[in-house]
Amino acid sequence: MRRASPGELVLSYANQEIRFLGRVADFAFTAPKPEEFGNAGAYWNEEGWLLPVYWVPLASPIQPKAIIDRLRPYLPDRYSPIHPRTGYGNQKAYLARISSDAFNEIVAGTAFDEVRLSSGGSNSLRYEVASELLDDTMERQIKADIKLEDTVRNSLVLARRGQGKFRSNVAQIERCCRLTGISDPLLLIASHIKPWRLCASASERLDGNNGLLLTPDADHLFDRGFVSFAENGDVLVSSRVNRADLTRLGLEHIAGSRLGFCEAPKAWGASGFSTRQNAYLDYHRREIFIS
Repeated sequence: MRRASPGELVLSYANQEIRFLGRVADFAFTAPKPEEFGNAGAYWNEEGWLLPVYWVPLASPIQPKAIIDRLRPYLPDRYSPIHPRTGYGNQKAYLARISSDAFNEIVAGTAFDEVRLSSGGSNSLRYEVASELLDDTMERQIKADIKLEDTVRNSLVLARRGQGKFRSNVAQIERCCRLTGISDPLLLIASHIKPWRLCASASERLDGNNGLLLTPDADHLFDRGFVSFAENGDVLVSSRVNRADLTRLGLEHIAGSRLGFCEAPKAWGASGFSTRQNAYLDYHRREIFIS
């Protein structure tokens, strides 16, 4: 799911039929297991990947088993979503890459709305919209938690927007934007390293070590996983980011550079981050950064 890129096409296979064709609308991102899953997948982790896809129905469903003789030459030797001998689905393949030849062979026997497929979901399935809805769900849960004191509940809600106690806690540690060097507090956003909606506790949501002060552009790049920081302090830039766009943002210098804009205590070591910050950054590199 992390390898899927916006614009790529996805076929939906269920009950031995392919009924829908989808277009990836955005990169996958970490999200809590949807509430509507209920008890389904009880053994799954509570946190996983959400890949925004816009779906259109095929005019007539396709049964891979019925066309397996034509399809077989185009199926991959390993990790094929369709068994090349029987034509049945591979239960262990949740999302697999297939060749354009295999795709064309499958859709050749049906039709779909190409206009809807190319443009649908351009707004509603964007990361910003989807993550906002997920944050709304988490905020409702926090407001309904009777075990929380009113002051704590209010602080957690404000922390969602990088405000209140969380911001003051971050400001005690960070002095400027790690990517631009800007230090005026009026121009900086207190950004969670481990996203607010994914924090495991109130203390994580309010922990100043779980935050950076960033300019709005830098905040978006970091929050979306286009930028992160290596353990040694190097700035990591996703291979999915257009370098020309970084230049337009005035951030062409950041790729591979070492932290140097914000002077950190010598006790923090060469990385420029504290041990507690590095623990959150390790999470960011594994779960948020788009490599």
